[in-house]
Amino acid sequence: MTRDLKALAVHLFTATGAIFAMLAMLAAVQEEWGLMYVWLVVAFVVDGIDGPLARRYDVKRYAKQIDGVLMDLIIDYLTYVFIPAYALFKSGLLPGWTGWIAIIVITYASAVYFADSRMKTKDNSFAGFPGCWNMVVVVLFATAPNFWITLVLVIALAIAMFTPLKFIHPARTVRWRTLSLPVAVAWTGFAGWAAWFDFAPGLWAHWGLVITSVYLLFAGIVQQIVPPRGSPRSA
Repeated sequence: MTRDLKALAVHLFTATGAIFAMLAMLAAVQEEWGLMYVWLVVAFVVDGIDGPLARRYDVKRYAKQIDGVLMDLIIDYLTYVFIPAYALFKSGLLPGWTGWIAIIVITYASAVYFADSRMKTKDNSFAGFPGCWNMVVVVLFATAPNFWITLVLVIALAIAMFTPLKFIHPARTVRWRTLSLPVAVAWTGFAGWAAWFDFAPGLWAHWGLVITSVYLLFAGIVQQIVPPRGSPRSA
C-alpha cells in the first residue's frame, strides 16, 4: 500500500466516528442511555487512535485533499458536545428550566471554544476546559448527583473553557504521560463497563470513573501550580 493510500485510510478511519455518533444519537432518542454511551465510548476510542495514526502516516502531506482537523472537530462536536448535551437534557438529571440552561450553555460555549485557534498550549495541552462533555455526562449518569450540583458543575466547566487553566491531553502532554495515558485508558474501560451494564447502581466502575475523572480534570492545573523540576515556575 502506498503512502497516499495509507494516509487516506487514516482519514476514512476517522470518519467512522460519524457513524458511531449516529448510532449513539439513535440510542439517545430511544432513551437507551447505556447503549448510547457504548457507542460514544467506541467513538472515543477511535478519536484516541486516529491522532497518532495521522501523525505516523503524515496525512497533511500524503492526503492533504482532506482536512483531517476539520473532520475531527465536526465529529468531536457531535460526540463530545451535542449528543451528551441532549442526553443530559432528556435524562431527567436536570429538570425543567435547569435542563434548558445546561443545553444552551454547553452547545453555545462549546461552539465558540472549538473554533478558537488558541485552544492548544505549547506542551500540547488544552487552554481551558476542552469541551469533553461526554466525559462529564457519563460520570453524572453513573453518580446521579443532586440537580443543583449538576447545574453548578456545568456552568463552572463552561466558564473554565475561557480561562488560562490548563487541561492535559493524556496522549500528547508529555509531562506525566506515563501516568496520564494509563489513567485515560482506565477511564475508557470504566465508562464502557458502566454503560454496558446501563449504569446499574453499585458498580465499581462508577468509583473508577470518578477517580480517573478527577485526575484528568485537575492534572493540568496541578502542573501549572507545580512546575517541572529545574524549570522556571509555569504561568
